[in-house]
Amino acid sequence: MKILVVLVITVIITGLIACSAPPQQINKPQTPADSNRLRLHVEALTKTSQPRNYLNADALNEAAAYILKEFTSYGFKAEEQKYSVDGAEYKNVIASYGPADAERIIIGAHYDVCGHQDGADDNASGVAGLLELARLVSVLKPQLKYRVDFVAYTLEEPPFFRTENMGSAIHAKSLHAANVKIRAMICLEMIGYFSDEPNSQEYPVPGMKLMYPDKGNFIAVVGRTGQREIVQTISSLIKSGSDLPVETLNAPESVPGIDYSDHQNYWKYDYEAVMITNTSFLRNPNYHQHSDTIETLDFKRMNEVVKGVYNAVVNLK
Repeated sequence: MKILVVLVITVIITGLIACSAPPQQINKPQTPADSNRLRLHVEALTKTSQPRNYLNADALNEAAAYILKEFTSYGFKAEEQKYSVDGAEYKNVIASYGPADAERIIIGAHYDVCGHQDGADDNASGVAGLLELARLVSVLKPQLKYRVDFVAYTLEEPPFFRTENMGSAIHAKSLHAANVKIRAMICLEMIGYFSDEPNSQEYPVPGMKLMYPDKGNFIAVVGRTGQREIVQTISSLIKSGSDLPVETLNAPESVPGIDYSDHQNYWKYDYEAVMITNTSFLRNPNYHQHSDTIETLDFKRMNEVVKGVYNAVVNLK
C-alpha cells in the first residue's frame, strides 16, 4: 500500500508540473487539416478484404499499399521496410521530408489490428492522422531544421506486442544501429474517440481522478518519468495549435498504459518519445471489440488533434 501511495503522488506531481507549462504561442495558426480526408482514410483501412491482423497478410499488404500510395501522391519518396517473422513477410511504410542528414522527428502509428475487427480507433485513427500530417507538410512546405519521418508500423498488436518483431522495434533498432540522432518520436495511438459524458474517463491509478477531468473530451500527451521537458513542450504546442483540451502525464513505465504502444521501442535506446492518445481502453468501450467502427469516431475533434500535432512538429526547437 505504501508503494501505491508513493506511485500516486509521483503521478500527480509529475502530471501537475507538465500541465502547468505556458503555451509557446498565443495565436492559433489556421492549419488546413481536413476531417473529410481523415474519414476517407479510416474508411479505406477498415474496408480491407479481411481484418488487418497478422494472420491476414493480404489485408496487411492492402493497408500498406494504401499508405504507400498516399505518401507517394503527396510527392514523397516512400519506402517499405520489410522483415520476416516465422516465414511471413511484414512491412513498415516510411516517407520523409526535410534535410536528409538532419536530426529527425519520427511520427509513427501502427496499422494492424487485434483479432477480427475493424479497428477504427485502434488504430486506423492514428494512421489517418499520420497521413493527414504528411499531406499538410507536403502542401504547406514548412522550413524545418529537422528531417521528419512518417512511419506506419505493422505488428504492434498481440501476439507480437512487447517483442522484437513489432514493426516499431525493427524501425527503432535500425535507427540506433545507424547512429541516427532523434529529436523526438511522436506516437499516434487512438486519436478518434471522445465523449462529453460525465464519468466517461477512467485512469490507471487510484487518485488520478482528483486532478484530471472525468469527461473523455481531451487528448493526452504521455511520457515516462524523466521526460517532463519534451512532454511539456509538445503539449504546449498542441494547445497553441488547436482548440482541443490537452492533458499530460509523466509516470513510471510500471503504470498501466504508459508504454502501451510503439513509443516504448524508442525508449529502449533512450530516444525522447511520447504518445498522443485518447487514452484507449480507459475511455473507449470499443477497445479490441467488433464495435470499434468508424461510426464511433469524432472526426471534428480528431482533426483538432492533427492541427495541434502539426503545430508541434513544425515549431519544435
